[in-house]
Amino acid sequence: MTRIKHLYLHVPFCSSICYYCDFCHRIFDEKLSERWLDRLEEEIRENCHGQYETIYIGGGTPTVLSYVQLESLLGLIAPYAKECIEYTIEVNPESLDEEKIRLFVQYGISRISMGVQSSDDAILRSIGRRHSFSDVKEKIRLLKKNGLENISVDLMYSLPGQDLDILEKSIDDVVKLEVPHISLYSLTIEENSVFGKKGISNLDEEIEEDMYELIGRKLKEKGYIHYEVSNYCLEGYHSRHNMGYWDYEDFLGVSLSASGKIGNNRYTNTRSFEKYLGGKDIRDENLYLENDEMEFEHIMMSLRTIYGLDIEAFNRKYHCDLLKKYHKGVSNPDIAVKEGRLICTNLEILNRILLDFMI
Repeated sequence: MTRIKHLYLHVPFCSSICYYCDFCHRIFDEKLSERWLDRLEEEIRENCHGQYETIYIGGGTPTVLSYVQLESLLGLIAPYAKECIEYTIEVNPESLDEEKIRLFVQYGISRISMGVQSSDDAILRSIGRRHSFSDVKEKIRLLKKNGLENISVDLMYSLPGQDLDILEKSIDDVVKLEVPHISLYSLTIEENSVFGKKGISNLDEEIEEDMYELIGRKLKEKGYIHYEVSNYCLEGYHSRHNMGYWDYEDFLGVSLSASGKIGNNRYTNTRSFEKYLGGKDIRDENLYLENDEMEFEHIMMSLRTIYGLDIEAFNRKYHCDLLKKYHKGVSNPDIAVKEGRLICTNLEILNRILLDFMI
């Protein structure tokens, strides 16, 4: 059996619900979170084996847990993290303090992903965020003070009330934080989110495209590498955990709503607390992928990055000739073959390029 190198753990609690969010979450409740931790311990013991190269604790908001609960959570994972080369936890500024930061250091967490979204406090309030940009600056200072320099921040664009000037200032403000990784997300209106229920619409498509172009231009000027469709980093600071997804490697997901992929099987755990805490059949989706489906997903994921796809490894895995089988896609002028890798040279139009790989 192929070793699974990547582990994702979902913390399904938040202190409040952001207006754009449709992830699996619940307003933090101490008694419910204690029951969740007990059930999570069972799931980890049943499913986690050996050591993981990357571990990612996401949410939700992991830092909404109390110090004692966070310590319990990190203690559950510790036996599987001894050989971890990248150990990430998501944080929100309003629920992060120095005591929790020291706990991260104690348990070997090496990378922080912080939800910032904007440096404009009015925009933050309009999307339901509870922090200010001054909170962000203070928590970044505390992280660096305690030796956690590998920090990624999330920024959003195409937000209601946001224009190019507001976005440009947010980019400039975040660059001044001197963080080595920045993830950019365009607002997607989900049906069950607060915005969806209120009938909020996306910004005009042309404005959104202008924002995407602005982001790329500004960050490249500051030395950031556009290494994936939505991600920028300084040299050597790409997300190793996310590269596992983009390289189409197997990964294990634990807790509510977490997904995983093992071989030809992809699964998603239930979003229901009742079902999860019951502990019998926690998977809402078990999907067997045919080889052609896996091949296309592999191509789709790998072409998202500037590193592209290893052609020889692909051919061995699927017992095919990539360049012949997908000759129409390979012949696209924005696709190149360089040093044995298939690479998309224009990430901005990747979705259109992928149509040529559909057979």
